Amino acid sequence: MPDAIFSHPRLAQIYDAFDGDRDDLTAYLDIVEELGAERVLDVGCGTGSLAVVLAERGRTVVGVDPAEASLEVARSKVRTTNITWVHGDATSVPGLNADLALMTGNVAQVFLTDDDWTRTLQGIHAALRPRGHLVFETRRPERRAWEEWAADPARIILDVPGSGPVEQRREVTDVSLPLVSFRHTYTFLSDGAVLTSDSTLRFRGREEVESSLAVHGYRVLDVREAPDRPGREFVFVAERTT
Repeated sequence: MPDAIFSHPRLAQIYDAFDGDRDDLTAYLDIVEELGAERVLDVGCGTGSLAVVLAERGRTVVGVDPAEASLEVARSKVRTTNITWVHGDATSVPGLNADLALMTGNVAQVFLTDDDWTRTLQGIHAALRPRGHLVFETRRPERRAWEEWAADPARIILDVPGSGPVEQRREVTDVSLPLVSFRHTYTFLSDGAVLTSDSTLRFRGREEVESSLAVHGYRVLDVREAPDRPGREFVFVAERTT
């Protein structure tokens, strides 16, 4: 089940405001150009921030996400017809013949079990054309990002159009490596409503990720830095080989 921040209608409406200007997506737009991808699958597309830009740049895009509330926000942004929204996961779009599949925003870390990760890689494999590409990011476990999260509650108050002032706070609730759990609490100051969203991420090392890709029919072409977060994340560029 998707986290409440993505699946609760009231939280999905404020997600983009707290997610910021998404400078991280610039690198992915550049990779789409670099690989000459015309048909793109956005896995875990959320509120559609990347998918909409790609479609506006002339790409044919399929955005898939298990959170219907996030997809509703994404649909409200559409100003072009060359984009399709799918309520589901990576296994919901077989035979898509995509040139490129993307997982941004550390989506790769939400697959907590080996079985979930395997199903995702297999689903993407089935959606790609032969020698199509998979590109995604994941936080480097050796940077121990959870220690920074625990030290900083990230208390922020934003005035969100349609919602008024909203306070966000974060707390780390459990560290049982390779899993890290945390909670975001949102207080809608206009009416006092308090909503929480609990999340757990899996931190996989580079060797583990590369091994899993090789087992499931991919060849790693490159492992890059995230330009906006140097030293903090791996960006994997892989090619379907089977």
